[in-house]
Amino acid sequence: MSINQFLSHKPIHMSQLVTPHTLFTSFDIQLFSSGHHTQLYNKFGSHEIELQGLHGIYFAVYAPGASKVEVIGNFNHWNGEKHALNVRWDNSGIWEGFIPEMKNGELYKYRIYSHHDSKVREKADPYARLSEIPPKSASIVWDQSYEWQDEAWLTQAKQINGLQSPMSIYEVHLGSWKKKGHRSLHYKELAVELVSYVKEMNFTHVEFMPVMEHPFYPSWGYLCTGFFASSSRYGSPEELKFLIDQFHQAGIGVILDWVPGHFPDDEHALADFDGTKVYEHPDKSKGYHPDWKSLIFNYERPEIRSFLLSSAHYWAKEFHIDGIRVDAVASMIYLDYSREEGAWTPNEDGSNFYRAAISFLQDLNKAMYKDFPYIQMIAEESTAYNGVTVPVHEGGLGFGLKWMMGWMNDGLEFMEKDPIHRRYHLGDMSRSITYAFTENFVLPLSHDEVVHGKSALVSKMPGDEWQRFANLRLLFLSMYGHPGQKLLFMGGEFGQTSEWDVNLELSWDLLDYAPHQGISKFVRQLNHIYKTEESLFAINYKPEGYEWIDYSDHENSVLSFIRKSKDEHLIFVLNYAPVVRNDYRVGVSGIYNYKEILNSDDKDFWGSGVLNKETIKSEEFPWQHRNASIELTLPPLGGLILKPIKK
Repeated sequence: MSINQFLSHKPIHMSQLVTPHTLFTSFDIQLFSSGHHTQLYNKFGSHEIELQGLHGIYFAVYAPGASKVEVIGNFNHWNGEKHALNVRWDNSGIWEGFIPEMKNGELYKYRIYSHHDSKVREKADPYARLSEIPPKSASIVWDQSYEWQDEAWLTQAKQINGLQSPMSIYEVHLGSWKKKGHRSLHYKELAVELVSYVKEMNFTHVEFMPVMEHPFYPSWGYLCTGFFASSSRYGSPEELKFLIDQFHQAGIGVILDWVPGHFPDDEHALADFDGTKVYEHPDKSKGYHPDWKSLIFNYERPEIRSFLLSSAHYWAKEFHIDGIRVDAVASMIYLDYSREEGAWTPNEDGSNFYRAAISFLQDLNKAMYKDFPYIQMIAEESTAYNGVTVPVHEGGLGFGLKWMMGWMNDGLEFMEKDPIHRRYHLGDMSRSITYAFTENFVLPLSHDEVVHGKSALVSKMPGDEWQRFANLRLLFLSMYGHPGQKLLFMGGEFGQTSEWDVNLELSWDLLDYAPHQGISKFVRQLNHIYKTEESLFAINYKPEGYEWIDYSDHENSVLSFIRKSKDEHLIFVLNYAPVVRNDYRVGVSGIYNYKEILNSDDKDFWGSGVLNKETIKSEEFPWQHRNASIELTLPPLGGLILKPIKK
């Protein structure tokens, strides 16, 4: 049944709220109040139950500063006098009650009267599973089931999502990937078009920018008000589950962006929830984000830790997701993040670590990996904090993966330089290997790099049109040769020339032109090779999987290295100069000849066609501290992958 069928109800008549009923056990209360409950979505919010022979809806909300809480909605003409909730006797701050005859699809809010002021607040349910389409803001009673068809996926998900498997991630904003007329595609439409596209492009995973409900569309979902509600802009929760199910049946994993670092101050949502700072920290130096003008969760309050733990758990349990990418971790773990001197208070020892946030993240990762061993917890952490992907029991934050912002910044800065200057900066492209194995990294070319005046990836590249596209192919080849998993934001895979605009669909018409067709074919082939060549992923996170041949050929602006698995290897040779390098010698070991399995200058990719012959014979000519060598022709602004063939 469509969500739109539930958005314009006629009022119904029913008796007033009846004998109190609870879904909470004493153990639930203990876990909730100690900050360790992970499944509050089964307790709080609205749930269809039967009580004393009556079908109806049970409500529960945490409002410790309230003097009275009423449920209001279409069903009672938004007058809650007859539907006041009961406060629990145990000082938990929980209000609950049962309304008979009420059904799924009803709109509702909580009308909250406070002990602390005279203002009456009308709040959406923090645990609602569905909300009205913004700018409307009422919660919707939603307690539906979904028949999953992804059993085969779940049986192998632990291996597919593991660190010894390839992960090439296509990052997507669902609302602007493609449009139909002036509207975004719905979840069920995406289940056809997006799933087939991601599969065709050979990505292993897709990452959705936040699909949790958010009132301000241009926030991209990062100013979230519904931490348990999928955005109704694109359909119902069951339709989102169908989309994820279709990805799984197509052999593609799904990662969700999740934002536990902050939330907006919208009147209908979490801010000042019951006249007190329930969700946000009461100290502005810990509770207000100066960059985003948003509120920061109070990680020192156990009930809010339980709220956030339960949110992450909900998306994994109910939506079968394969990974959670935690946004803006750095903003959570530092007391002085983006704050002027004097605007924050250091710890007693003078340090700037926000220990409550750090312990929350550790609890989060422990809980998620315990209950979902196949999941990947991914940190967007932009500093050199030590131990982001180190297990909690060894003192780390306990994430599985971390975005490698250093590689991204250095790599883009290098590629944006005129090639004539690159010989002086070749270290920018090799530096990241010095710390590549200190964490488990994802190499991101994300949405953040193609907005706010930064320009599209291909438009960052120097030179004429041919050179820009050659440089972009070379950047992608450098990325896929580097240790770590890969992430590419939508549009980059076909060389979108304009910045990403959340209000517009991608420029799909560009695929009518050869340069963009070439980039698309190249990324598709890169993903295929990444998935099928064990040397590129089997030892992604240990030094044994990578070996330099030469990182010091500044004069020619050439890097060469080996990627290795236990029994196999590939050679990468990358030429960052716009000239052909004839008779370029590369040192090799062993008795192998080589075959070129990918060349970014192939005419099929809109290159100039400077290729190497089918078999490249090694010679017993010592070179670069190796007992043999091969001679290559290096394409301009291009690179190649060589695979050994035994003599």
